[in-house]
Amino acid sequence: MHPADEIRGEKSKKLLNKRIVVGVTGSIAAVETIRLCRELIRHGAEVYPVMTTAAMNILHPDSLWFATGNKPIIELTGATEHVMFCGKVKNPVDLLLISPCTANTLSKIALGIDDTPVTTFATTAIGSGIPVMIVPAMHVSMLRHEYVKNNLQACKNQGVIVAGPRIEGNKAKMINPDEILLQVFRLLGKNDLAHKKVLIIGGPTTEAVDDIRVLTNRSSGKTAVFLARNAFERGAYIELWYGPGSEPVPPYVIVKRFDSTGDILQMLKKKSIGDFDIILVCAAIADYIPKKQAGKIPSGKQEFVLKLSPAPKIIKELRRLAPSSVIVAFKAEEKKKILMEKASAFLKNNKVDMVVANTVSGFGDKGNEIWIMSKKAKPICVRGDKQLLAEKILDEVKK
Repeated sequence: MHPADEIRGEKSKKLLNKRIVVGVTGSIAAVETIRLCRELIRHGAEVYPVMTTAAMNILHPDSLWFATGNKPIIELTGATEHVMFCGKVKNPVDLLLISPCTANTLSKIALGIDDTPVTTFATTAIGSGIPVMIVPAMHVSMLRHEYVKNNLQACKNQGVIVAGPRIEGNKAKMINPDEILLQVFRLLGKNDLAHKKVLIIGGPTTEAVDDIRVLTNRSSGKTAVFLARNAFERGAYIELWYGPGSEPVPPYVIVKRFDSTGDILQMLKKKSIGDFDIILVCAAIADYIPKKQAGKIPSGKQEFVLKLSPAPKIIKELRRLAPSSVIVAFKAEEKKKILMEKASAFLKNNKVDMVVANTVSGFGDKGNEIWIMSKKAKPICVRGDKQLLAEKILDEVKK
């Protein structure tokens, strides 16, 4: 068994039985390709490397041979490798992923010039209707060249998916492998949320006590971000309304920030909420709001009484504004018995389609135990990391 087979599918089965050709061109970012190939394999894919001569000056073919378990194609032979993998054949690959893709290579693809194995694979794949994704990497001045910009657009016009680049200073960098994976999942995944608009409201709220102090909670926003990632992978249009959480958000997700419950209510007034097919409210929204005091409350008091008022209920306002949307609410309590009773009552008394219940022990943690309740079926208990939980929640929403 090759070492690549030992890691296949160890992270997920999202790319199981998917065959991907990874084209590597002569950018210094080629050194990232080993990690990319290994990550594709960890999610189940079979990976076949193809290299240009310029790429071999940066990365030795044996490195990719080790990384993938397949010997890189560095020249075309009488076996017509480009046709065997990307032609109109019985078992073509699922994707040609060119990462990194130089200005030279993307321009040749746009013009149908085949003078390297990678560009010949690209022409063949485009002509055969096989998905092609390019991940540009170059100096930013090259990206700004009028001809290069036109050629990049010509690639898009031919159906080529362009992932990135990430602009940093004078460099148009290859996006990181995790971001590439997200795009590959979206392209090759089950796509069961295609054409759906999904709103996710997540993270904590902060309620001002004075001009300096706030009341908040320990929510990290992980669940919201994982829901956004998973919905994006499944083809949805995503909007994430995100409080001051600590979890980084993928760049392909549209993010709007809020601090307080009042901010959320103002955002609801400015948006056509009814346009969303699915709304998931996993934010840890304040139940009580302090009356803000002007300036800074002086230090050194022997006693200080903070008066709180019940916060407005976001769910009721959401249902009023989005009568036809599928709304999923989240409920958290300290003890399981109380949690189940309150979640069941919430589902019964509020016009929501589903309630996801969990104990407060999951706040800020990587994993959790949840109960998914709906009016259509018996409660389902799911345990695992929050990435898995997000996937299971969306599975139930889709039923």
